[in-house]
This record gives sequence, structure tokens and C-alpha cells, in this order.
Amino acid sequence: MRIPCVDAGLISPLVQLLNSKDQEVLLQTGRALGNICYDSHEGRSAVDQAGGAQIVVDHLRSLCSKTDPASEKLLTVFCGMLMNYSNEKNDSLQAQLINMGVIPTLVKLLGIHCQNAALTEMCLVAFGNLAELESSKEQFASTNIAEELVKLFKKQIEHDKREMVFEVLAPLAENDAIKLQLVESGLVECLLEIVQQKVDSDKEEDIAELKTASDLMVLLLLGDESMQKLFEGGKGNVFQRVLSWIPSNNHQLQLAGALAIANFARNDGNCIHMVDNGIVEKLMDLLDRHVEDGNVTVQHAALSALRNLAIPVVNKAKMLSAGVTEAVLKFLKSEMPPVQFKLLGTLRMLIDAQAEAAEQLGKNVKLVERLVEWCEAKDHAGVMGESNRLLSALIRHSKSKDVIKTIVQSGGIKHLVTMATSEHVIMQNEALVALALIAALELGTAEKDLESAQLVQILHRLLADERSAPEIKYNSMVLICALMGSESLHKEVQDLAFLDVVSKLRSHENKSVAQQASLTEQRLAVES
Repeated sequence: MRIPCVDAGLISPLVQLLNSKDQEVLLQTGRALGNICYDSHEGRSAVDQAGGAQIVVDHLRSLCSKTDPASEKLLTVFCGMLMNYSNEKNDSLQAQLINMGVIPTLVKLLGIHCQNAALTEMCLVAFGNLAELESSKEQFASTNIAEELVKLFKKQIEHDKREMVFEVLAPLAENDAIKLQLVESGLVECLLEIVQQKVDSDKEEDIAELKTASDLMVLLLLGDESMQKLFEGGKGNVFQRVLSWIPSNNHQLQLAGALAIANFARNDGNCIHMVDNGIVEKLMDLLDRHVEDGNVTVQHAALSALRNLAIPVVNKAKMLSAGVTEAVLKFLKSEMPPVQFKLLGTLRMLIDAQAEAAEQLGKNVKLVERLVEWCEAKDHAGVMGESNRLLSALIRHSKSKDVIKTIVQSGGIKHLVTMATSEHVIMQNEALVALALIAALELGTAEKDLESAQLVQILHRLLADERSAPEIKYNSMVLICALMGSESLHKEVQDLAFLDVVSKLRSHENKSVAQQASLTEQRLAVES
């Protein structure tokens, strides 16, 4: 949009007037520049080039502590100009403002002039504009912004005013240092109070405020320090209140409660405490309420919490005996990828080193068939990856012939072979270990599938590729030796001249690889 006063070259003279000693001149100039900066990129750029922003920031700094009416009037005008100047999503203009040190100045101004509603609102809008920028977070963290915002928040009665503070709090709370400051400044208590006040209301604005408050609460728990401070060894008031959200009839609170538990469960000690104190039963009850036509976000959040709780070794057996697998399997029919993803992750965590549970699940034909189906979910890489990993885990942890037979009959072998070519070393490795167990325990049953999936050619590629990790080379050779028991696969190994590739690996810098290369070479030579 063309701005006539920009085209006429008036910006530079106007900016010069900002150096005037006359209060009225400063007021009118500030207003004029504020209008020019409003909704016009061209206007902002012209003010920037003429050095107007720096002069205004300097004025704010010198006037900041003055509380007489004339100074407050000027502060309001200059704040309004900066609010308009920073209003555009323009990283370079906003970054320049930050470099000029506008943030500490505005925070100080907010503290001193908190009774001035117009000034406060302008500061909040400017904060909201700048807080999106990553570079601003560090500067905000070095001020007492958390304390000032919480103080301001406590005073607000009107919904719209609280909404303005929320809009600044949300982007700031993404920074871990600021999260902790907000917790220490008492924001959590304010949020809990809002939840209590609004939970039974059916007014649209109250429902919106409940959502904002509970979402912000969950965000504060994403910082390790702030989360531990609020957990207080599981005895904290905040933790107890969040716990009471899970059995609530309000979907938003159920969701926030489950997400909060998932965040508290990012630490082994917390996980063990929570499982010992009955959190699993609460989450299972919540899931149960959402099996039929349930709320997908609540399902996803509750499964996330169970997955995190299942990470510590001591929790796995307790959770299995509490019936978590049965509760989770009820969601096998879900068509929602986020739910599928968390369901798979939860089961994978639960069966880690739990042979009996892995065998039980691995013989569950419905589950294995669903996994094989999800292994082809090309539109959802996460679901596809987790399905492959769970398929491999069922074999690795159960070491059961029955599990292998179930996976072969369901058509899962080709997916494990493809998994061995994954770009993620951990997944390649898991696939190779599972395939080695298949070859050792049920080669006859899996032979045809291994052949049609071209396993031998893939192993040849992995061994010949210099970029393959040492553990991939090692496990590929272990697998080659295990495949020699099959006539058809043995013939493929001979036809591909594996000896050449393997003999080169005898001088590999990794001792285990070099030793396995010698053993494999001997085996190949004897069997040739």
C-alpha cells in the first residue's frame, strides 16, 4: 500500500522532530508516526531507515520512571507507536527493536505504570508481537516479566483483559527459564483458580478461558525444573489438583489432566511413585470412558501418559498385571494415526524384556494382523515405524517359535526385511536381531518369505556399504551364518560371492566386526 507522506519524503523530517524539546511537538509527531506505522510495511520501513524507532526507545527509557500526567501522556503515545511498529510479522524490524533493548524498558514501564490501563494494554500488545521471536525469549528471561505479568493477571476481572495477558504468557512459556519464573511467581495458582471457577460454566467465553488456562498449565509442565517443582515428590498441591481432573466429566480437563501426567512422567522417580499410587487405574478408567466414539485427543493423551509410565523397568510388570495391555488393545480398531502411534509405543514399552507378555501379545492374531496392516501405512511414517518396531520387539523379547509362526502366517516377514534397510540404525539393528532369531528358531517356516523379500541381497548390500554402522555389519554376518541352514538361501549366499565382502571386514577397526568376519569367512569356506 502506497503511503503519500512516505512518497513525499516527509518521514525523515518527522523523525527529526522527535528530537524537539517541545512536549506538544513530541506528542503530535509520535501520533503521526504511530499512524504511519499502522498497517503499512512501507511506513514502518521508512521510519526504520530514518532511525525513528531508536529515538522513541530512548525517549521511553528516559521517561519510564516519571509518573506525572504529561510524561504519562507522552509514554502512551510512544508506546502506541512502538506497538504499531512491531505489529507486522517482520523478523528484522522486530529483532532490531529487541537489540535496542526495548524489552527491559517496557517491562520496567509495565511495573511502574500498571495503574494506567491504556499504557498497560499497549505494552502487552508490543510484548505479544515480540514474544514470538526466539531471540526475545532470552531478553525476557533476564527481566522480571513473569512477576509483572502474574501481578497484572491477578488484577484482571474482565475476560478480554485476561485474554490479552494469556496471549503474552503462551509464547513466553515456551522458554524453560521463563516457565520456572512463572511457576515461582504463582501463575499456577491463578490457573487452578480459573479452572475451578469456570469448570461448570457453559458460557462460550468461560469454556475458552478454561481451555486456555489448562493448556497453559500443561505447557508449564514441559520444563524439567518447573515440572519437578510442581510435582513436589507427588505430594504437591498442584499435582493432586491435576490428578482430580482425570475423573472429571469435562473433556478439556480430562485431556489436560492426562497430558499433565504424561509430562510428570518424564522422570523415572516420578513414574515409579505415580504407578505405586494408583495412577494407572485412573488412566485406564479414563480410557474406558472413551472406547466407543471417544474423544481422540483424550485417548491420545491417556495413551501418552501410560507409555511414559511404562518406561522404568520396575513399572512394566506392575502395569501388565494391572491389565494395561487389555485396556490398550481396545483401541486396535482406531482409525486415528495419533492414537495408533501411542498405542503401539505403549505396547512396545510394556513388553520390553517381559518375555511372557511379549509371547502373549505375539500370539494374538488380531494384533499381529493389524501391525502388518499398519506396516504399510505410508502416509503415516510414525505409525509405520512403530508397527515395525513392535513386530520386531515381539520376536526379540519372546524368543518364541509360536510368535514367529504367527508373524510369518500374517505376512510380517517382508516388513522386518524392509526394516533392515531403514535410515535409522536402531531400527535396522532391531530388525536384524529379530530376523536372526527367526532364522535360528523357525527357518523352515520363514524360508520362502525371506527369499521373496530378497533378504540375502539386502545383507550383501549392508555388508558392502562402507556407511553401515559396525553393529549392522556384525548382525548381518550373524544372520548370514544362521541362513546357511536353508538350502535355497544358502545357494543365494554362494551366488552372491559373500566371501569377498566378508574377508575385507577381517581388518575392520571394530574388534567385534573383525572377529565375526573371521568366523563368518570360516563358515562360508566350509559350506561352499
